Amino acid sequence: MLHERHRVHRNCRRWLLIALMGFDLAGALAAEPRIYDDFVFAVANDRVGEVKSLLARGMDPDTVDPNADPVLLVAARLGFQDTLNALLAARAGVDRANRFGDTAIKVAALNGHLNIVRTLRERGAAIDMPGWTPLIYAATGGHDGIVRYLLGQGANVNAASPNGTTALMMSVRESRRTTMELLLAGGADANRRNADGATALSWARGNDDDALADRLKRAGAR
Repeated sequence: MLHERHRVHRNCRRWLLIALMGFDLAGALAAEPRIYDDFVFAVANDRVGEVKSLLARGMDPDTVDPNADPVLLVAARLGFQDTLNALLAARAGVDRANRFGDTAIKVAALNGHLNIVRTLRERGAAIDMPGWTPLIYAATGGHDGIVRYLLGQGANVNAASPNGTTALMMSVRESRRTTMELLLAGGADANRRNADGATALSWARGNDDDALADRLKRAGAR
């Protein structure tokens, strides 16, 4: 009888332990979405202390947000240097792209964040790749400091987007005169055509910008 009571007691303890383990597991699983949300929110709001804390707890630095953007790209787009540094220190992939093919250095270039572009490049971020390049994005935004830096890093001045549009063409379309001059000085081909047959000169004329069109013709545009 005593033996039977001991056996029942051991079984009760075993089931209690299993139940507690199940509770802990359920709690952990329930906490995961909250931790994910906290991490994404911390990155998007430059809460670098929280970002570091969550990374130390095991959050993946290559996590993507609900829009499928890698969090490194989010920090780069918003110009959050300290948060970006924390993610890079945790070995976030510098060239991880979102569903549109954009990388952190591309969106930093588009948004004019020169220091972010420098940091990413120093960590090995690519600047020439198929599709839209950081140089084309920088030229679109008229961010001359970034254009100058990328050209100094050896970026292909005549790299083209999937439809054949170049940085020079985008600078003209957006009436970025100083950017256009930098690109021409860097060897940009003034006669490149995109898939629609458009050129920098045709876009200048389409904008009724005679001064810009004359400058392109002096550079050899036909």
